[in-house]
Amino acid sequence: MTRGWIAGVLVCLLGSYGLAAAESEPAGEAVVIEVDGAIGPATSAYVAEAIEEAETRGARLLVLRMDTPGGLDTSMRSIVKAINASTVPVVGYVAPSGARAASAGTYILYACHVSAMAPGTNLGAATPVELGGLPGGAAPEETKPAETSEEGEDKPVKTGDAKKNKLINDAVAYIRSLAQLRGRNAEWAEKAVREAASLPAEEAVQLGVVDLLARDMDDLLSQLDGRVVKIAGGEVTLRTSGLIRVELAPDWHSRLLSIISNPNIAYILMLVGIYGLIYEFSNPGAIVPGTVGAVSLVLALYAFQLLPINYAGVALMLLGLALMVGEAFAPSFGALGIGGVVAFVVGSLILIDTEAPGFGLSIPLILTFAVSSAVLLVFVVGMAIESRRRPVVSGAEELLQATGHAVAAFHGDGSVRLHGEIWSARSEVPVAAGQAVKVTGRDGLVLLVTPTTNQKET
Repeated sequence: MTRGWIAGVLVCLLGSYGLAAAESEPAGEAVVIEVDGAIGPATSAYVAEAIEEAETRGARLLVLRMDTPGGLDTSMRSIVKAINASTVPVVGYVAPSGARAASAGTYILYACHVSAMAPGTNLGAATPVELGGLPGGAAPEETKPAETSEEGEDKPVKTGDAKKNKLINDAVAYIRSLAQLRGRNAEWAEKAVREAASLPAEEAVQLGVVDLLARDMDDLLSQLDGRVVKIAGGEVTLRTSGLIRVELAPDWHSRLLSIISNPNIAYILMLVGIYGLIYEFSNPGAIVPGTVGAVSLVLALYAFQLLPINYAGVALMLLGLALMVGEAFAPSFGALGIGGVVAFVVGSLILIDTEAPGFGLSIPLILTFAVSSAVLLVFVVGMAIESRRRPVVSGAEELLQATGHAVAAFHGDGSVRLHGEIWSARSEVPVAAGQAVKVTGRDGLVLLVTPTTNQKET
């Protein structure tokens, strides 16, 4: 009896100690980041840094709260690689209601260890465009009427060009591999690429395209608790009850990258750089325009190496600027200027080599800069060039060819009145008092003069 009583006391003590230890164990963290807007180099850097930070903090999971129309193919693939290599479970969550994971967002959602959507959201439209990027709503590949194969299946016959077929087939293989890796619907994934198909959240869950339908973050974490996922380090069981949510904002590097990698900002930086250098070359020694221009041009070149740039567009823009400068140097009754504006506008339109949403140049911005460039280069630069051709109106050089009058008659050394001042003068021929003289040179502070036909000062 005594032994039983002692055993019961020990069990109670051990249970109390275990409960106290469990209560004293610090709650884990769930790192949450926002993937909002077009996916580009800044988004890729932000996600990679967030995954690294989550691993450093020992977070239980990382949630990508997504609302994106798509973006660049290279940035999307960088994000997928970072997710696949992550040792922290990554949850893709399309939220809030009304958000979407279109195009490149669909690939990222397929790559996440767990995918979830809020009611009223959608995904899909993952057809690649011909020149790069992954737009939302690009036209699907053109097909002929279906033909029946030997197995009795209807298969569409491709009619697109080889380059487009390569892009589509590569995208299909890529998204199917992600679907197979995460155990999701690979057939619909292929349909999203070939036919630009889209799905609302409820149907996506029913078809096995995504894993969960969650109203909000609390509902999402509740449904994730106890779920087993396979990450780079092996299988883990998610323990999401009582997790502390940590919102991770982009650092200064990601914010700066987001600003300068915006095609419109990069475009403005390039033009500011060109204008600054043109002004510096036309007015040597101004310093500030040249410095601002050089810094802007370097930032623009850095942004362009992150973006899919069509160098034919760059060449046309530079040709347009050169033609507009040529109009200032050699007026051609508008031929060079108009040609320059046309080349500038066409080059600007084809500058960004993708139709990805969020990565096109604003048409009003292009037209504004085209008109302002024409005004600046044709008129302002033209006026600067014209001013360089005018005679000097101040300083010692202005005295040459100036006209004065003799104070008194002299032959050799004497004095002349010039601009209200009395100057020492020297003449090789006799000069009468009051006679007009023209300055032909200067010897220190002595003016070399010669008389003109006017005999008296007026």
